[in-house]
Amino acid sequence: MWSNINLDRCFSYINCLAAVAKRGPSVKPTITISRECGSGGRTVASKLVEDMKDYTPAGCPWTVFDRNLIEQVLEDHQLSRRIAEFLPEDHKSVLTDTLEELLGLHPPMETIMKQTAETIWRLAEMGYVILVGLGANIITQRLDNVFHVRLVGSLEKRIRRVEEVYELSRLEAREFIHRKETGKRRYLKEHFGKNIDDPLLYHLVINTDQISYEDSARLIANAVIEKFRLEPCGKTVAT
Repeated sequence: MWSNINLDRCFSYINCLAAVAKRGPSVKPTITISRECGSGGRTVASKLVEDMKDYTPAGCPWTVFDRNLIEQVLEDHQLSRRIAEFLPEDHKSVLTDTLEELLGLHPPMETIMKQTAETIWRLAEMGYVILVGLGANIITQRLDNVFHVRLVGSLEKRIRRVEEVYELSRLEAREFIHRKETGKRRYLKEHFGKNIDDPLLYHLVINTDQISYEDSARLIANAVIEKFRLEPCGKTVAT
């Protein structure tokens, strides 16, 4: 389903873009996707890669970083892989986190957050990347090359989506969504002081109940192409 979202592709992107970072068009666009659980974030991102494939320099494909972004953070900062559990959006409470820091079970959350933000910022600056979750839309708010998207949908349809994708019962899917959404909201509120549902944080908010994943990806692609005046093969429009 998401064959173009994998860690090998992410590392290939890093190697390729690093080599051409100082070349190509002046605007190197990046897209962030914030999504309600079950609204199709990964599917839309995967389709968006295909829609944007002609708008990339030197054959470096648009690349999605979502949960594999966690792995990249660990790689960048040479952290033990055992702390990966402390990075997801459904991170435990501040009290629990503080107690575990005092017990030496993991580095201070402030350190992990700083390293995560550094990696997200650097990827966004390099461009031609789709960042899903982890507060990427907040971290990159000051970058002019980033386009922010929010995907939403009715609870009923999101439950059915989660049932199908993760092979869960209806009750399990509902609990899964509640846990994930609670974690995301707490994550952004505690670490960034932002409300994830604030529409002013995004250029585009899409209801995937009403707009298919294919059309959502196409809508985002067209908006990004128009905003940054992109042309195929990395060419830019003359001013």
